[in-house]
Amino acid sequence: MLTISNTQLDINFYDESCPNFPTIVRYGVWSAIKNDNRMPASLLRLHFHDCIGCDASVLLEDTPYFTGEKNAFPNRNSLRGLEVIDHIKEQVERLCPYTVSCADILALAVREAIDLVGGPSWSVALGRRDAITANQTAANEQIPSPFEPLDSIIAKFASKGLNLRDVVALSGAHTIGYARCLTFKRRLFDFQGSGKPDPVLDFSPLLAKLQSMCPNKEASNSNLAPLDATSILTFDNEYYRNLVHNAGLLESDQALIRDRRTAAMAYSYSIDQSSFYNDFATSMVKLSNVGVLTGMQGQIRKKCGYVNY
Repeated sequence: MLTISNTQLDINFYDESCPNFPTIVRYGVWSAIKNDNRMPASLLRLHFHDCIGCDASVLLEDTPYFTGEKNAFPNRNSLRGLEVIDHIKEQVERLCPYTVSCADILALAVREAIDLVGGPSWSVALGRRDAITANQTAANEQIPSPFEPLDSIIAKFASKGLNLRDVVALSGAHTIGYARCLTFKRRLFDFQGSGKPDPVLDFSPLLAKLQSMCPNKEASNSNLAPLDATSILTFDNEYYRNLVHNAGLLESDQALIRDRRTAAMAYSYSIDQSSFYNDFATSMVKLSNVGVLTGMQGQIRKKCGYVNY
């Protein structure tokens, strides 16, 4: 199990104040996955979208004082798993009131979820505090989009202290979960304004299948397609094998195998799952330390959707 941490965080942070915390989280995540097999991907995405600063700001509802991040463009009508974090928080509050942050619950829940679907594990250093405000503008500007060029995605990762290998490794999160047709439909019918499909898909059996799932009508925008149709619910390296065979779903995914800076790394992950697992774990630790609040910063929210006033 990998251990790299922010020096202000500590894997033993709750050993005395809330020793049952890890067990509560694991059981809560296991129960959620048992009822909804999409939940590992949903929790992972929720964590990613929180980590423009890993402070649980993405969980906050709108207030008269600030606009939350749930309706930022990358999050609108697509965030899932918030009720899982809320339920775990309720259980934790009963045993350890005002002790465990929602940010720590989310960070640990993601590790448990990925482990439960066959992925790698990593040590989660704890001691994060929760934000007392949200920033919808930052969410709109800083969360990478499947529509933008790889250069822009790399720059957004770099602004958080993440490097090129982190970009490629964390993209492997798309080995589980689904994407809305809205996020890739232009590849199927009007790639870069050409009125034709993305030529990368021309000789792929994936094209006809996706066109049937996502017909060229606005009503299909919310339809779902698996990000990795080979092994939808298992965390593995099939995502990278798909890229090698020109079967990546999103433009931003397929770009990894077409760019000289990232192609070799993506190819190596396609043939070496252990290497992918190791690098994904390393990158997840780095990601979960981005912009954390510690010490007297922020607060320990009693309810994840609301600041304590």
